[in-house]
Amino acid sequence: MQFFKLPTVIHQFDDFKSFAQEFEIGKGDLVLTHQFLYDPYMNDLKLDADFLMQEKYGLGEPSDEMIDSILKEVVGKEYKRIFAIGGGTIIDIAKLLIFKDGTNALDMFEKKIDFIKDKKLIIVPTTCGTGSEVTNISIAEIKSKQTKMGLAIDELYADCAVLIPELIKGLPYKFFVYSSIDALIHAVEAYVSPKANPFTEMFSVKAIEMILDGYEKIIENGEEYRLNLLKEFAIASNYAGIAFGNAGVGAVHALSYPLGGTYHVPHGEANYQFFTEVFKTYNRLCPDGKIKKLNAFLGSILGVNEDEVYQSLENILGNLLKRNPLKAYGMKEEEIEEFTDSVLEKQQRLLANNYVQLSREEIRDIYKRLY
Repeated sequence: MQFFKLPTVIHQFDDFKSFAQEFEIGKGDLVLTHQFLYDPYMNDLKLDADFLMQEKYGLGEPSDEMIDSILKEVVGKEYKRIFAIGGGTIIDIAKLLIFKDGTNALDMFEKKIDFIKDKKLIIVPTTCGTGSEVTNISIAEIKSKQTKMGLAIDELYADCAVLIPELIKGLPYKFFVYSSIDALIHAVEAYVSPKANPFTEMFSVKAIEMILDGYEKIIENGEEYRLNLLKEFAIASNYAGIAFGNAGVGAVHALSYPLGGTYHVPHGEANYQFFTEVFKTYNRLCPDGKIKKLNAFLGSILGVNEDEVYQSLENILGNLLKRNPLKAYGMKEEEIEEFTDSVLEKQQRLLANNYVQLSREEIRDIYKRLY
């Protein structure tokens, strides 16, 4: 049984210019990024590489339509390296540009091609949540199937992951919070995963400590104080990515996918809606297993008793950004049953990582309580 894997080399730079010089970005390279990142950080460097701006092909979460449009620009060109400089959407798309025969997103997600990697992949995350720079997973909305699908193969590991806190400065407060909550969820779900081991636990624990410590400082000092913590949050997100890249995530992510796929709710925001409710359910069903150790650890950080942990978490996260009822996104009451069935039908890859097995009724009741 594989215990732990991290084939990606991790780098850190204080600024983008230093990174571009050391990696010698130029001819034969394709950079997938955003215009709002290109203008302040890349334009003046006059890099002799090809640049694609993701927003030209669609906005929001990655979709099969967006991916296919970008693939048309790439197929037939002799690129040696793909640079992904952006958030989760950029990273998930860039991971699919490295294959010799990759011309269609659905074929890749349904594993209908030979995954021959013929380009190197360098990922520079510009949020503090995805962790995708160190995972072998790409996720996209498949519009024809009205859900999100994940592709998890070792070829998707980046050759290099590069942390540049400077690039997180422009992240608006709302997106900073949602992305870092996503990282927190990665770490917590990985901690109780049946695939967890001492290595993944070490990364989970440190990520949880760093994120919750940062949240307390932001609540105490105000929203702008986050700008003093960008390096810490970038590293914490990376730690969480290493943890869940090896141990996996579970029901929080699984239940969020129908909401995200149907109503285009951003990934971190959708996960936030389900986080504590899923863990309250876990705790009720099996309070004396691994979650007891998690509760004690969280209680020591939050300064509360074990039975107060999830209420305390809700208070902290609510002080950063209010959690919404599911109906606020347009979800209809009759979709509770539909979303439940969708999770059971399409998200078994994630449900296999649950702390405890959830029945159909338990999944449905989580949707009901949050509706």
